[in-house]
Amino acid sequence: MIRKPILFWTLILFLAACTPAPENMTPFPIPSSPPPAAEWWHPAHGLTWQWELSEGSVDTSVVAQVFDIDLYADQSVIDTLHSRGVKVICYISVGSWEDWRPDASQFPKQVLGSDYEGWPGEKWLDIRRIDLLAPIMRARLDLCRAKNFDGVEPDNIEIYENKTGFPLTYPDQLAYAHWLADEAHARGLAIGLKNAPDMVADSISFFDFVITEDCYYYGWCGRMLPFIEAGKAIFAAEYTDMDVDFEAACAWGRDHKVSFIFKNRNLDAWRQTCP
Repeated sequence: MIRKPILFWTLILFLAACTPAPENMTPFPIPSSPPPAAEWWHPAHGLTWQWELSEGSVDTSVVAQVFDIDLYADQSVIDTLHSRGVKVICYISVGSWEDWRPDASQFPKQVLGSDYEGWPGEKWLDIRRIDLLAPIMRARLDLCRAKNFDGVEPDNIEIYENKTGFPLTYPDQLAYAHWLADEAHARGLAIGLKNAPDMVADSISFFDFVITEDCYYYGWCGRMLPFIEAGKAIFAAEYTDMDVDFEAACAWGRDHKVSFIFKNRNLDAWRQTCP
């Protein structure tokens, strides 16, 4: 071993202390996830779907192969859908705090950021603090599994470019997404990428499907197609409050194996499907 003089080591320690951490470094510990379950649902492209998140009971009479409903929907809804062979996705917001949720009081104040503009009662979350969010999100995923859902829609995962009140970065968003995927898979749950076209290349290996909003209207559906090429489903919704040519969206979807539906923005039971 070559011993360095004390002055050398003093200089090294001084330089290390003065060197700023990389901007994209997440400064908080990320809790480890348990190993993945043996198997989970892998949605193939071409499945028909329904998306209903409005208050009140879910209309289970709608004919679709996949339903996306709220985590806190009645157990009878999930059981009824499963009795018909329907796969059921549980909706949870992973990037925002909602003041009406039964676990709202469990969120530490330091993770609550700016108001989510346009959505009363919601605030953005500091997704860097996986150490603080982990118990809450794990409990939600546990409930999703206990209610026998098949997959997870992690809403508001596309967050770092919003005015959250926190200096979030793309690596923060990617690290949180990867952690959530690991947690879902550990429970035997599929999990989807919600919007976030910038994250496709980095997340296609750990997300099992895609849910998009307004991608045809804004012209970024094509950026999600690597999921189709990988044999994974894209569930796409266009909204009635936009001047979108839904027939054209359907034609594009048929050509590219993307499953489009037309919905009201409040995601009630009404749905128009492609011919």
